[in-house]
Amino acid sequence: MKLQSGLSAIVTGGASGLGEGTARRLAEKGVKVGIFDMNEERGKMVAGEIGGVFAKVNVADASSVDAGLETVRKANGQERIMVNCAGIGGAEKTAKRDRETGAITPHDLDRYIRIININLIGSFICASKSAAGMMALEPTEPDGERGVIINTASVAAQDGQIGQVAYSSSKGGILAMALPMARDLAREGIRVNTILPGFYETPIYGQMNDNVKDALRAHVQFPNRFGDPMEYAQVVEFMCEHTYINAEYIRTDAGARMPPR
Repeated sequence: MKLQSGLSAIVTGGASGLGEGTARRLAEKGVKVGIFDMNEERGKMVAGEIGGVFAKVNVADASSVDAGLETVRKANGQERIMVNCAGIGGAEKTAKRDRETGAITPHDLDRYIRIININLIGSFICASKSAAGMMALEPTEPDGERGVIINTASVAAQDGQIGQVAYSSSKGGILAMALPMARDLAREGIRVNTILPGFYETPIYGQMNDNVKDALRAHVQFPNRFGDPMEYAQVVEFMCEHTYINAEYIRTDAGARMPPR
């Protein structure tokens, strides 16, 4: 699917980080971009700068997603591209012992559920509803393609660290979703791929102190730095335009492998 004027795309989490980089890259190619995000102020700012449309959407809430789709589609038409970047982090062990009191407590269940709901279920809701809309589109030449869905997992789906059980669960689910989803939608001409980003300059890593970031950077091979969101967006562009890439995942991590902690 060649990125060009007239195409419509939706990027979840498009107000910052990987999503913002993707929204800007697609807009540079002439694509009409809709941004889903909870950050209304920044989302409207980014949308205004790229000539896009913003909708305040909680991706874990199906009715909120429906309202967002209605807003964007009214302005841009049915999307042929859905890129799921919305997500949150969180660190907590499966069970933990207080070193001072010796008290033992399990992982906070509400926190676990919230991470799963936003990262995994939110990605599924947006992908499923977008796919249903794409199925009504006319197929394009030469392969009869109707659309492409790109989900964002993480290297934590494969290299989960201590304290990442909830986050890794959510991202592992996204990774596992690609093949069956691609098979479900193959006859409709809709492709599904997944990106597993490593350490990028995003709000999640921006919250870390410099010592933690330096420790993570030590595991990056080359180039020895955090990634730029526009580099993630280049992978999105490749996955959109390379029609023979389907049911696949790509790690974008500069050779990093996450250590246990």
